[in-house]
Amino acid sequence: MIVKNVKIFREDGSFEQGEIVIEGERFAEATSDETVIDGNGCFAIPGLTDVHFHGCVGYDFCDGTEEAISAMAEYELANGVTAINPATMTLSEEMLTKIARAAAAHKNGAGADLVGINMEGPFISMEKKGAQNPEYIMNPDIDMFRRLQKEAKGLFKLCDIAPELDGALEFIDELKDEVRISVAHTCANYDEAKAAFDHGATQVTHLYNAMNPLTHRAPGVIGAASENENVYAEMICDGVHIHQSAIRAAFKMFGDDRIILISDSMMATGKPDGQYSLGGQDVTVKGAYATLTEGGNLAGSVTNLMNCVRYVVKTAGISLGSAIKCAAVNPAKSVGIYDNYGSITVGKLANLVLLDENLDITRIIKRGTVVR
Repeated sequence: MIVKNVKIFREDGSFEQGEIVIEGERFAEATSDETVIDGNGCFAIPGLTDVHFHGCVGYDFCDGTEEAISAMAEYELANGVTAINPATMTLSEEMLTKIARAAAAHKNGAGADLVGINMEGPFISMEKKGAQNPEYIMNPDIDMFRRLQKEAKGLFKLCDIAPELDGALEFIDELKDEVRISVAHTCANYDEAKAAFDHGATQVTHLYNAMNPLTHRAPGVIGAASENENVYAEMICDGVHIHQSAIRAAFKMFGDDRIILISDSMMATGKPDGQYSLGGQDVTVKGAYATLTEGGNLAGSVTNLMNCVRYVVKTAGISLGSAIKCAAVNPAKSVGIYDNYGSITVGKLANLVLLDENLDITRIIKRGTVVR
């Protein structure tokens, strides 16, 4: 297959007019397949990777069922996301075990590829719990994580932690080579956050949210993360969680090599307003807002990653190339799948999305097969 007449995304964030060759499931230099697709001048981007979302179309990853995973994967693929790393919530070990087993049993098929799991909780701060269930919050437990990782057959690619908790630094020291550690839902000050990064934490979960703000005398997690070149920063760019000015500021602090766009979507994504749940807690959805019915805390988003790309480009004024780096390249690198995903590179899986000038999807190709 040859996809011609397209502006091809390159790994440095630039675009180059040309054509893309696909042989079988992968990008190639030559092909025996005579199929030609005219891209009509569209932007050709790699399929996106969402490393942090909870659900969509009425399903939650924490349902712990094949039905939920498959439905979520199909929705994500239809919206240009070809690899998913869904997140758990703060739950009991028993419930997390069920989720881990369901993910391990899942066989990638018609939807986006399940490439990993993000363990968001239970090792978080009670004071910054957000929409997490306080009943199950606990201090970091190395043995518990390893039990869950065994049940998941190694699928946990991210594990969130509040570094001020007892045992947090020991947890990072012990597990940093087994899973990527992300600082999250935390009251950590600058020194505590810096210690976590010095010990080997390499990510920040939804920057600005569920952490102390950056101020001139107390820079906190944001300040410590911005100074460490090894740290990625996730951002929920749905127009609700972060003001567009703060998005621009983050791009200046971190650069487009270290920001990861995430949707943090919950089960109401793709569904109408109404009553839903997240991590066993009731959520009210109205318009762009999903909030805990009791307490009013934001409870994830009701958007998808491609919409986040559109928001940062059209509203926040970030270049399309930078936005794609942050939604395809960086997340794939962060969960260790960049050898097969995240860029239009010979040898990688042929996951391709064509966008018109309005950033609407005109074509989706997954593993060399046209799915839209």
